[in-house]
Amino acid sequence: MATSASALILPRLPMSPPMPARASSTATMTRRRTRPLRAACAYALQEGQSRRSHRLPCGLDLEVIAQQPPTPTPGRSERPPLVFLHGSFHAAWCWAEHWLPFFSRAGFSCFALSLRAQGESSIPSEAVAGTLETHSGDIADFIRKEVPDPPILIGHSFGGLIVQQYISCLQEPLHPKLSGAVLVCSVPPSGNSGLVWRYLLTKPIAAVKVTLSLAAKVYANSLPLCKETFFSSEMDDELVLRYQGLMKDSSKLPLLDLRKLNASLPVPSAANGTLEVLVMGASNDFIVDAEGFLKLQDSTMCNLSVWKG
Repeated sequence: MATSASALILPRLPMSPPMPARASSTATMTRRRTRPLRAACAYALQEGQSRRSHRLPCGLDLEVIAQQPPTPTPGRSERPPLVFLHGSFHAAWCWAEHWLPFFSRAGFSCFALSLRAQGESSIPSEAVAGTLETHSGDIADFIRKEVPDPPILIGHSFGGLIVQQYISCLQEPLHPKLSGAVLVCSVPPSGNSGLVWRYLLTKPIAAVKVTLSLAAKVYANSLPLCKETFFSSEMDDELVLRYQGLMKDSSKLPLLDLRKLNASLPVPSAANGTLEVLVMGASNDFIVDAEGFLKLQDSTMCNLSVWKG
């Protein structure tokens, strides 16, 4: 995973008819904004991994990093596929580093997706990458067309909130069934506004750091803040710099409009609670702390199996 400068490749456009200079410029800019661009985030794949694009009905492409089990193993053919969703400022590469190699060796077919305007996925013309509904619909389209068996859907941070949205739509015909779901340090169904207010009242210094790091994107230019917000204090600085570079290149648009998102929450509960969900939290997570993790246990969306660590 190497740090590189980001780049946008603009498609060649046809010549416009002769017009006054100002009108021609405006027309060209309008036409360009409606064309899906491709975000560039240079991540060198590991052995056994492949990268491809999944074309959505709207014409945008989603980056897919896949890794299959190295060799067929008796008894492992019935293991469900795994589909991984990243959180803010990340892309499919965050799963390709360790999770895909580990689970593919264990016999699972693995697929990590980059959501709209993240990683090497196409950039829509809107001001943000999408909504919970559009992201969930994109995942449903990918599973319906490219995953042969009901997968386990795994989401981290805001990716976990998208997983919760998907689960709430399981009764809809365009959302394929799942074998299970995993929420890794996930934003709770009520969103992150409760976390922010609680931090302001109980941990104001931490609240300022989270706001600077995430809302103001200071993490991109501050190694200490990036490390404290996203990584372990024991992690080597060179490795943090490597990930910091990828994070800067990963997100061309905000994943979600947080104001509109918070107004639409909480995520609706699923119609039935038959899906098994594993909820994973970390005691030292800087953003989703223990109290935020426990709120997921209070959700009645599904049956929860909780692992703490």
